[in-house]
Amino acid sequence: MGVQSPVYTRTPTMYLDFTLQPTAYYHQATPESWNAFVYIVEGEGVFGIPNSGPVSAHHCLVLGPGEGLSVWNKSSKPLRFVLLGGQPLNEPVVQHGPFVMNSQDEIDQTFEDYQYCKNGFENARYWRSGH
Repeated sequence: MGVQSPVYTRTPTMYLDFTLQPTAYYHQATPESWNAFVYIVEGEGVFGIPNSGPVSAHHCLVLGPGEGLSVWNKSSKPLRFVLLGGQPLNEPVVQHGPFVMNSQDEIDQTFEDYQYCKNGFENARYWRSGH
């Protein structure tokens, strides 16, 4: 669409923020090999095919390969959603608690860094939630 982000990524990505007015339809192609998902921010819309049920705010839809995204706003209010996609990294994923890394050794190192307040966790000892 002629807009380039100032954010550099190591692989191609897209982050598109849409607002569709009532009765609007839009189709956005995505590269066939990419992974993509939609997050509905506000309102409700029909995604995929016209006779699907509406999906409301705060839901996430994972797209299949090469499907692109077709969306209809059949409601009387605006629909806002984001479409995020990117070329798969094809890297191993290891998750433990809030940490996501590529190996168990990296997870172990991250826990150690957290416990000893280093490598980005320097303020962890004194941090308190504002909520």
